[in-house]
Formats: sequence, C-alpha cells, structure tokens
Amino acid sequence: MKKGHFISFEGPDGSGKTTISSLVSQALKKRGFDVVYTREPGGIRISEMIRDLILDPKNVEMDAKTEALLYAAGRRQHLVEKIIPNIDAGRIVLSDRFVDSSLAYQGVGREIGIKEVFDINMFAIEGYMPELTIYLDIDPQVGLDRIGSRDFKDRLDQEDISFHERVSQGYELVKEKYQERLKIFDGNRSIEDLTSEITEYIIEWITAHEA
Repeated sequence: MKKGHFISFEGPDGSGKTTISSLVSQALKKRGFDVVYTREPGGIRISEMIRDLILDPKNVEMDAKTEALLYAAGRRQHLVEKIIPNIDAGRIVLSDRFVDSSLAYQGVGREIGIKEVFDINMFAIEGYMPELTIYLDIDPQVGLDRIGSRDFKDRLDQEDISFHERVSQGYELVKEKYQERLKIFDGNRSIEDLTSEITEYIIEWITAHEA
C-alpha cells in the first residue's frame, strides 16, 4: 500500500485558515480523495483536553514555556495516534496548524526563541514534518479586526497587537526557513476563490508527487 500525504495549513489568527482548510477538505473528498481533516492543538481526545487547557481565557497565569511544552505534548499524541496511522493507511491528512504555529506563536510571539521551540518540538515529533504547507498571508491588524467580531475569544485571541505583530514576524522567519515546503496564498481574497485555488493546487501537487 502506498503512503498518503501530510499537508498543513498555517496563518495568523483571522486569516481564514480554519474555514478554508475545512472547505478544501470537503472539496477534495467530493473529488474522490481519501482525506482526514484534523486540527492543532487537538485532533484526538487527549490533545483536545490539552487544547482546552491552553486556550482557556481563565488560565492567565500560564507561563510561556509551559504553554510551549503543552503544545508539543499535544502534538506528539496527535501525531502518533492520528496523523501517522492515517498516512500509513494511504490517506491524505490535512491539519489546521502544526509545528510552524509553535515557532511563530511561542518562539517569537512569546519570545522564547525559535531554536528553543524547534528543539522542543523535534523531540516530540522526531522530525516528522508536513510535506506541504498552505500559508494564508494577511496583515496582523486585519486578522485582529476579524477576530474582534467573534463571540468567544480564546486566551491567544485576547493578546494585544504587539503579540500578534511578533507572531507575524515569526511567520516571516518560518516562510524564509521553509520556503521549499510553503505555498503562500493571499488571505485577503474571498473564501470561495481561495478554496477553489488551493484545492486545485493540492490536486496538482498530489498528482506530481505520485507520478
């Protein structure tokens, strides 16, 4: 049996990443692809519990390194319990966020350091990275304006603009470091256009990698 593929979606808060990645997953299924859609933090029971702990607005006293370690722990369980088994079964796994998010949010946003957060995560995932990452690019202020209309704001949503600006800077470093893996799309475009364009790009990518 041939192996499947691992594709992640990245972007700052308010980029439309979650909505678009879900729609792309549905579009690929309609085209006959065997797709498993998941998210981080979360995706499986243990990691969803960790997600609740990290994002609960009441946990204001959480230390930045504790946060980074919790993300890595949830990622480890998610990887071994859901991502790897489905890839080994020949499915296409689409994940809303993966390691790149920790590099941007904890490495730069929390000012822990990209190398330090990278090392924590390499211990957790043992080098198992996405083959392709779809990145939705958007100005951090635009993203903040979008999440400002949400009924519920999690602990990271509630951070000030300086934090989100640092996250954006972190993603710039990620884009430079992993440019061979990242495909960047303009997050300011309509959901319909982005969904269609990204779906077609992924199909072409899969076709090229299975030729």
